[in-house]
Amino acid sequence: MKAIDIFEVQFLDFIQTEMAQDLAHDINHVMRVVDTAKQLCEEEHARKEVVIPAAYLHDCFSFEKNHPNRTQSSKVAADKAISFLMSIDYPSEYLQDIHHAIIAHSFSANVAPITLEAKIVQDADRLDALGAIGITRCIQVSSTLGRSLYSSEDPFCYERVPDDSSYTLDHFYTKLLHLSSTMKTKSAVKEADKRTLVMRAFLMQLESEL
Repeated sequence: MKAIDIFEVQFLDFIQTEMAQDLAHDINHVMRVVDTAKQLCEEEHARKEVVIPAAYLHDCFSFEKNHPNRTQSSKVAADKAISFLMSIDYPSEYLQDIHHAIIAHSFSANVAPITLEAKIVQDADRLDALGAIGITRCIQVSSTLGRSLYSSEDPFCYERVPDDSSYTLDHFYTKLLHLSSTMKTKSAVKEADKRTLVMRAFLMQLESEL
């Protein structure tokens, strides 16, 4: 097989051309996920031949955030990625596991990762929803969808059920603060815990200002 870094040039060209970008899912998001996935791959001794292409191509297709078929995005992306990999003669022995890793990365797809490589790609993608970058991305997405920053009556959900379809801060309580418990690799758990502390500190500071 050609060196993986030779293929990477083709992965990057493809994702830049095919990706339907939004403010929180742009090429910078992809590159952060790739970098994190590479680090996790090294620490967890996984197969880079599966992890790297899956990380590059995981968002090569995505329905819009509120689209009724949103849960099918990763399946469509996986099929599209495999067609591309076949067209560049990527080794066929890795294709099935790459396909699974792309499907399983998605939170909304609710598909459990069954290989170490799939766990790494999922962890890398979820880590990008945490910490300082996670806060920024959450606000970007919510602004695009026209959601208010917080409920004026109970901003931090002390006495109400969080509603992240209406309020940005509620998404911290419905999903983001719980992501660390969903990490599948030891390396990702450590990083997720650090990034979650950053998010909790942000909420504490915001509460003091409000």
